[in-house]
Amino acid sequence: MEKFEHSYNAEQIQVLEGLEAVRKRPGMYIGSVSVRGLHHLVYEIVDNSVDEALAGYCTEINVTIEEGNIIKVVDNGRGIPVDIHPKTHISAAETVYTVLHAGGKFGGDSGYKVSGGLHGVGSSVVNALSKWTEVTIQRDGGIFQMKFERGKTVESLKKIGESNKTGTTVRFLADDTIFETLEYEFDVLENRFREMAFLTKGLKITIEDKREGKEKKSEFCFEGGLISFVEYLNKNKEALHQKPIYIEKKGEFPIEIALQYTTAYSENIYSFVNNINTIEGGTHLEGFKRSLTKVFNDYAKSHNILKEKDGNLLGDDIREGITAVISVKVKEPQFEGQTKTKLGNSEVTGIVQTAVNDSLSNFLEENPQVAKAILEKCISASRAREAARKARELVRRKNALENTTLPGKLADCSSNNRDECEVYIVEGDSAGGSAKQGRDRRFQAILPLWGKMLNVEKARADKIYGNDKLNPVILAVGAGIGNDFDITKIRYGKVIIMADADVDGSHIRTLLLTFFFRYMRPLIENGNVYLAQPPLYKLSKKGMEDKYCYTDDDLNKAYKELEEKGIAREQISIQRYKGLGEMNPEQLWETTMNPENRILIQVTMDDAIKADEIFTTLMGDEVEPRRDFIIKNSKFVRNLDI
Repeated sequence: MEKFEHSYNAEQIQVLEGLEAVRKRPGMYIGSVSVRGLHHLVYEIVDNSVDEALAGYCTEINVTIEEGNIIKVVDNGRGIPVDIHPKTHISAAETVYTVLHAGGKFGGDSGYKVSGGLHGVGSSVVNALSKWTEVTIQRDGGIFQMKFERGKTVESLKKIGESNKTGTTVRFLADDTIFETLEYEFDVLENRFREMAFLTKGLKITIEDKREGKEKKSEFCFEGGLISFVEYLNKNKEALHQKPIYIEKKGEFPIEIALQYTTAYSENIYSFVNNINTIEGGTHLEGFKRSLTKVFNDYAKSHNILKEKDGNLLGDDIREGITAVISVKVKEPQFEGQTKTKLGNSEVTGIVQTAVNDSLSNFLEENPQVAKAILEKCISASRAREAARKARELVRRKNALENTTLPGKLADCSSNNRDECEVYIVEGDSAGGSAKQGRDRRFQAILPLWGKMLNVEKARADKIYGNDKLNPVILAVGAGIGNDFDITKIRYGKVIIMADADVDGSHIRTLLLTFFFRYMRPLIENGNVYLAQPPLYKLSKKGMEDKYCYTDDDLNKAYKELEEKGIAREQISIQRYKGLGEMNPEQLWETTMNPENRILIQVTMDDAIKADEIFTTLMGDEVEPRRDFIIKNSKFVRNLDI
């Protein structure tokens, strides 16, 4: 191995002082410097205010996106302490914003019983990654203020006035030399703060966008807490029982759970620890699932709804159609990983189990009609699961007899390197033929589909196996579906949906995405699903190279560029593509499949709650929510069909 000639002694050992480490490696602290990391800054400051609410001192939080993408967060909590810190010899407030792992969230005598955020690094990380930060504190009869630039103090804490109120105001401008964009998305912040308000009963959170042309305002306050949360999640679904079941246990580990069954086929369980969304679950979720399975099986057996010979219902059967929110408060939570997506405290499992066992058993005994309705659905799910198993086995046997596990219409690629391989799921045989001729056979596979496929939002798994539209997709991806899905077995690093740029194409994309979301969700979570973006227009003129435009903005830009070259619009021939089949193989390759030129949109799932709501609205049985959605969003539609 070739040596890198350089000096290596004490002078080469870097010591990053203060908050330099955060600026050097921001991704270690906030995940990324993309728009996701940008929003994380806001969450961290708001989390501090929510911690004040959890401690019983804050009742209102106001978040404002000011002109220029300045964020302002105001709360009416106690205000950050302003007295001198005994170790740093500067004010406690300045310490919180300039020293990593400084805050009121550590140890048994900390300022908070429970807390979320980045455990004492949130405020200082936001400060380090901001062009400037301004903090104003009201407490101890005064108004105090301090200012920072890129994490360094430019004005130490000083008293600027008198006040008998308490609270903290933080204004900051994210550093444009760190982040890829400074443009905040109101809807993303709105969804997060709605969730926070649900989880903190009675807390009022307001978010307002004051940027010109983007003015919006939303206000959230839910006295019903988790009950309101579940009702919100199920607003577009048909519930099996009118009121959500509510479980609460106070004490060292406060527990709140709300759950409601619907006629849907998917399960939606969301778990939180100290208001942190534990998207990977953990011991609290494990305790809930165990208890749910035990309680319903015990009730069914004791009331002769299930016979001993029938065996037990499985957890999957019992969770079909459930919407549940689990919220626990843990003083010293042990999370797996800095991102805190999975709770590891082993003692929480038993505590949640006991709470659910007692409360849910009592509820079922007191509400036999609700118990019967839920168990009828569970038993129906069990029968469907058995039918799905038989259908799955039948498909496997059929494929074994045919001596192949790949669908006949799949034109596979020659490479066995999954990371470089990609499969295009193409609408129609005509476009599929062009794609097969135009592709790079080494790493691009083509799977043509025809006609409308099954809407899985309205079907159980037993209807999916053997379905002539979906089975080829299952076999091509190669990783199974539902609980059997194994992300390590996928055959392609990219699964690309390529459909026409019209209404039918949009419908097919939505149906496929619904299928992936419900039955191959890790494929989306892992970033393997993409949407191809074929051009909308082709501009041509004799003697001129064809120009392809992917959006209306591209089209207008192209016209302007051509006019600058002395070519008038009247001289240009324009073609609006409605179908992929209108392009020959060379055009399809050049515009939509060539990695050097194509535009691929990666399908992400930053907010599972919002994603579930959208899929339920657009693809579910309830017509009213879908109509409302269409009316509300119709003004944003462009090129519906030409």
